[in-house]
Amino acid sequence: MPVAEVAQDPLDFCSNPCYHTCMKNQKTRQQFNHLNLDVIQDIPTETVDGSRRYCVNGKLLPSITTVTSYQNRKSIAEWRERVGEDVANKISQFASTNGTKFHKLVEDYVNNVDVDYDTEKYEVALKLFNQFQPLLDDVDNIHYQESALYSEELGIAGRVDCIAEYNGKLSIIDFKSSSKPKYENQIQNYFVQETGYALMYEEMTGHKVEQIVTLISCHSGETQVFVRNPSDYVDTLKQYIQEYNNK
Repeated sequence: MPVAEVAQDPLDFCSNPCYHTCMKNQKTRQQFNHLNLDVIQDIPTETVDGSRRYCVNGKLLPSITTVTSYQNRKSIAEWRERVGEDVANKISQFASTNGTKFHKLVEDYVNNVDVDYDTEKYEVALKLFNQFQPLLDDVDNIHYQESALYSEELGIAGRVDCIAEYNGKLSIIDFKSSSKPKYENQIQNYFVQETGYALMYEEMTGHKVEQIVTLISCHSGETQVFVRNPSDYVDTLKQYIQEYNNK
């Protein structure tokens, strides 16, 4: 999530007196089916000029996140200048800390691991997760979670949130948080990134991904679902890769 999109007063949503009660009264958890597929080996990484590279067969491949983020570099720099470095750093830290915790809660839930909801440490992330949980009812037959993928043909690599069936179709599923609901034109990079994962997975395993799915939990209380066809973003992905390599 671009750091410019994080709420500047992020804890306001915790003021609702019903919030802590809701944390303790979850609906019955879903049990997810995990397919017994071959293990995908992790890929060692290196940091080169401040960006992550994956070491694949003697090559250092840029992460798909680095490639897509290159498209946002100007707007991020303008935002940091507008709000000031101190505010930007505070917002970025909030996004990073709670985004990591939110992903951990989702990962544990999909892995059928019980999570302790009564902890102040995860207060912000729990709010995001609690409202997000119903979206996961349409996810099942998990292929992989948090797995490293690569494409030597495209020259990219990355770590995918989830590969599973969504409403019965094999999907790349990305879990996102945001300060407020997104317009589609704000998240083209999400679709391009997910398309990259779809092509990596097909190259590595032969399994063709039917759709890309973006699930978003907003600090403002809303959730969003975007389901798209990865074939619509292949040309843009290749353009992004070329622009990054030619920078």
